Amino acid sequence: MLTHKELKARALKRADVKAEYDRLDEEFALLDEFLKARAAAGLTQAELAERIGTTQSAIARLESGQGKHSPSLATLQRYAHALGCRIELKLIHTKLTS
Repeated sequence: MLTHKELKARALKRADVKAEYDRLDEEFALLDEFLKARAAAGLTQAELAERIGTTQSAIARLESGQGKHSPSLATLQRYAHALGCRIELKLIHTKLTS
């Protein structure tokens, strides 16, 4: 049986998988930041949900990136503030492709 690391390496050899993986890189990085911040704060999803005034399942959807809609900036700010953090947005110039 393949390990996760081996399966990922094998999958990323396919051009279509690699392109989709790269397309989602920024989203995964943002979700990772939220998970790290919640872990550093020592809070469960349920505890964070209570601080924000939402449900644990809403926090799970936000953290998984699997919700039907992208969260609003206000929602992301509430999440961050409940962890004692703030949101910092940057626009970074990248090479444009056509």
